[in-house]
Amino acid sequence: MQGKPRIPLNDYGVLGPPPRLGEWRPTLAVSVVIPAYRAEATLPLTLASLAHQSYPAHLLEVIVVDDGDEPLGPLPGPVPERLRVIRRPPGTWGKANACAIGAEAADGDVVHFLDADLVLFPEHIEAHMRWHHLADYLVVLGRVRFTPGLDETPAGEVLAAIEAGALAKLYAEEDTVPQWTERHWDESADLRTAGLRAFHVTVGATTSLPAELLRTAGGVDRALVLGEDTELGYRLAQQGAVFVAERAARCWHLGPSTVMRREREVKRHNWPYLAERVPTFRWLRRHPARSHLVPYVEVVVPVGNASFEAVRATVDGVLAARPADLTVTIAGPWGRLRDGRRDPLADPDLDLRLIRACYAGEARVAFQESVPGSAFPAPFRLHCPPGWVPARHTVASLIKHADRHGLGLICVALEERGARIVHARLERTAAVNRARRCAGPHDRIDDLVHEMFGSVWTAGETWGFTRAGAAVPPPRARRPRRGRRDAPTGGALRRTTTRLRRRLRALVRPAAR
Repeated sequence: MQGKPRIPLNDYGVLGPPPRLGEWRPTLAVSVVIPAYRAEATLPLTLASLAHQSYPAHLLEVIVVDDGDEPLGPLPGPVPERLRVIRRPPGTWGKANACAIGAEAADGDVVHFLDADLVLFPEHIEAHMRWHHLADYLVVLGRVRFTPGLDETPAGEVLAAIEAGALAKLYAEEDTVPQWTERHWDESADLRTAGLRAFHVTVGATTSLPAELLRTAGGVDRALVLGEDTELGYRLAQQGAVFVAERAARCWHLGPSTVMRREREVKRHNWPYLAERVPTFRWLRRHPARSHLVPYVEVVVPVGNASFEAVRATVDGVLAARPADLTVTIAGPWGRLRDGRRDPLADPDLDLRLIRACYAGEARVAFQESVPGSAFPAPFRLHCPPGWVPARHTVASLIKHADRHGLGLICVALEERGARIVHARLERTAAVNRARRCAGPHDRIDDLVHEMFGSVWTAGETWGFTRAGAAVPPPRARRPRRGRRDAPTGGALRRTTTRLRRRLRALVRPAAR
């Protein structure tokens, strides 16, 4: 196999079994990042469990980011050999901010985010790290079980179990509560068959990933105070990450989580933030005409030598299409447009100027000289040649087809021009970025996308593409029709009133006689 391991969808089983615990020689360094807020009771136990890990101490550093209102006091032993405590800068706060600070300070090849109320089994870090030695785009999720809190189990008893290597005897597994993610593991062969939805179970309690992958994805979003782990999981997926459920990375969570205690409130808080940032959560984007921070699809229209009319027909067709949460990038040589004196009707760049003027006030349209290699963080990019107009349903139908079959690329043939096939192409961002990550010096990106996600060629008329001259104009907004039960207005109301008076007189006169 050339280049890096090529994992189809989320089926990391192609890597083979990981090394057996205790029977391999690790080389990668890991930085464990612990955001700590009001964790004075549990943090010492978390650190004690980290001090008793099977992973080599010289490859393990622990960074505690103190997010409390007051600085942490002295930490009682035992603690890991390589321990740093970093105080949050003034004016900053929150778990996401603390995680970002810790990740930026980390020296390890791998960053492992860990909650400050977990007690780890001795092989926990090793179970995570054995996967990172197999591929450099894996996100490993540990197995969390919820136990009674320290009000029921004294801290001294927990510490004694840690030091004796007897955590398994501290609680009977049937007396603990599995994290909600474990049900999804059970239903998807530990996420191997989860496909494009694998990132949905990214929970930051015990999650590890390559430091380089974290940087490429943009790090932890400090603007989020809850739900930052799910949002990060989405961006990692768009960078081509594969998500591994590691049952051997066991730990006890001391007491219930916030989600367990206040699930409805957590969802109410998180969903507006996630709706703006995670386009694939379609149930959070029900409005038919809204835009969001992260679009569902970016449509690229290259100007080339096309006329203003051809570009306008394509862009207008896209803007009238569904879904509405899309953006359009018009790629062209905008830098050559100058504001000096010119003959406005004989300007050689007149078409460029007209295109720019036409969409100067359209918030969903951007002008770029060139486009990046992927649409990140948007999950899809559609390349559409100018002069071809998608139907109202075209974009949504292509995406639905790609999702139904897990495809990374759909090429839509529009016409033949000599030896060249004019075509549109829908690219899945996750597939393109994983292909780029796995590519060797002689690999073609499209070939790798086909190998790991699948790709198809199809005909344009199947999906509603038409030439600009033959396209049906977008529907105009119509005044709502009056329903049968609507009250008439104006002259109609007067006529109705007159008729009712006449009928009333006819009924009243016989009675009066």
